Amino acid sequence: MSGAGKDNLTLAHQGLAASGFTAVQREHLLDLVRVYVGTMDEGHARVRTKEVAEHLDETYFYRIGETADSSAFYYRVHSPVVLVEYDAQSPLAYGTKDGGGPGGPGGTPTQQHIHTIVRTPNGGDYGVDLLKLHLATDH
Repeated sequence: MSGAGKDNLTLAHQGLAASGFTAVQREHLLDLVRVYVGTMDEGHARVRTKEVAEHLDETYFYRIGETADSSAFYYRVHSPVVLVEYDAQSPLAYGTKDGGGPGGPGGTPTQQHIHTIVRTPNGGDYGVDLLKLHLATDH
């Protein structure tokens, strides 16, 4: 939902509100967020996780898809300060459903082709044309 060209996307909160989670469920949700923000420098990841924890009551977890171990699925963690998306998609570059491969154009999503993204909601954090911005503000 929040990929390239989707800066300042207005995305409704959906799913389960973390405000209703048990303490253990809340910690599991933070652990999931740490998987994504943990790729940052350790100090930045710590700050980001703290920020997410401070907004946990305003955070939602949304998931769609089947539940078998091999199933493709989509989920997102969405709060005022972070938007994490995990999306299994149809692999376009290899195989086709009719050709015996794992999927392809018109095929079904699989766990073999995953897209993830971490965004700051309404943060203007993705796809900024820095040269255009420089020319507009400095010339």
